[in-house]
Amino acid sequence: MALRSADWRSAINAPMQGTAADIIKRAMIEVDGWLQNSRAPARLIMQVHDELVLEVADEAIDGIVPRVRESMARAAELAVPLKVDIGIGRNWDQAH
Repeated sequence: MALRSADWRSAINAPMQGTAADIIKRAMIEVDGWLQNSRAPARLIMQVHDELVLEVADEAIDGIVPRVRESMARAAELAVPLKVDIGIGRNWDQAH
């Protein structure tokens, strides 16, 4: 019975994880393209699960945050809004 339950959970979870991966990839492409075309003082460093990590010049944060949030929020059309949280810090710990 436990094996059957695990199979059922995997069958339900796999499409959701795949969709989430597709959404973050779309967001990553959008954000990186905008950063390159705008020549903003920022660069996309990496993707970790459902997060994008950027390095941004201090003086550019206020202008870049809204654009990154907008790009990520529109990476997919869903029946509910796609919520985007943004953390800012000098390192990973501070940003969370």
